[in-house]
Amino acid sequence: MSENLNSTWTADEMMTIAAARTLKDGNTCFVGIGIPSTAAILAKSMQAPNLFLIYESGTVNTNPQKLPLSIGDGELANHALTVVSMPEIFNYWLQSGRIDVGFLGAAQIDKFANINTTFIGQTYDSPKVRLPGAGGATEIAASCKEVAIIIRQTTRTFVKQVDFITSMGFGEGPGSRAKNRLRGGGPSRVITDLGILEPDPETLELTMTYLHPGVDIDQAIENTGWELKVSPNLKTTKAPEQSELEKVRALVSTSDK
Repeated sequence: MSENLNSTWTADEMMTIAAARTLKDGNTCFVGIGIPSTAAILAKSMQAPNLFLIYESGTVNTNPQKLPLSIGDGELANHALTVVSMPEIFNYWLQSGRIDVGFLGAAQIDKFANINTTFIGQTYDSPKVRLPGAGGATEIAASCKEVAIIIRQTTRTFVKQVDFITSMGFGEGPGSRAKNRLRGGGPSRVITDLGILEPDPETLELTMTYLHPGVDIDQAIENTGWELKVSPNLKTTKAPEQSELEKVRALVSTSDK
């Protein structure tokens, strides 16, 4: 877990809870592993019992009781309505625009919410760090009606230019998604351990709209690798409720066993 920003919860807990709150009951959600999965499972146990969770491995309307270690974890299949082939997941569910929300993580992100999960530093053929790669993230970013990105906010992750565009957010700005014929609406929010950013309606540049309790705007600015835009109506995220903390801690502790 990240360092405490408040005596009663950690930064990662706040980020997970804030992400979970964005999911609505009845949404169809394509989920990535890690904090996106924790947030989705938390939302399903709280305000969105009819959240329809789909994982890349083919599990449809699954209801995991603990955090999956990977998309191939049997926990996802054990509690799914059905399991279908990966081509069906991508061709029928994802590429056709049937997914309301895609939940993604990232290693790097820029001001137009383009994300990198491919490599860090130097060149593609000879990188400083080789990352896991795209998986289904490229298609999720391209085709979902909206995308939520969950990432810790530091100058290493919030960079002026990503080393590689694995999954397009808004490209170079307005018009880029249409130019590349992407079906989905693109990123609607970026949830971090410091707050929440949303694209400006006109420029599509990520703008800080919420700060989590205990965080000040100088922290967000210092942890961003570009000149951060801040909403004139900047708000404070609602603090975690005890029930939310208990459930997210139970999920994490179960996965550690």
